[in-house]
Amino acid sequence: MVRIYLSEGRDHYERLVNWLYADNRVQGVSVFRAIEGFGEDRKIRKSSLMDLSLELPVVVEFFDTPEIIAGVLEEVQAMVKVDHIVTWSAQSGI
Repeated sequence: MVRIYLSEGRDHYERLVNWLYADNRVQGVSVFRAIEGFGEDRKIRKSSLMDLSLELPVVVEFFDTPEIIAGVLEEVQAMVKVDHIVTWSAQSGI
């Protein structure tokens, strides 16, 4: 499993998702838009009726076999700050 933390307004997560989708690079991708969060600048950003922030946290998560992930991660690390990427082993429910 790989989880990448981005900012909706500053980072182009669609480009990353499209790249992961192309040529069947990984088995599945999900994008989650947070309702609140903060990053390196320690400024809290949140979604509310009064404040429609375009810099909300976005998480891109994808999975595949360890071999596929290892190859994909090399290129993803060139697109995204390395400290925004978290990985861990997961097992399918099958």
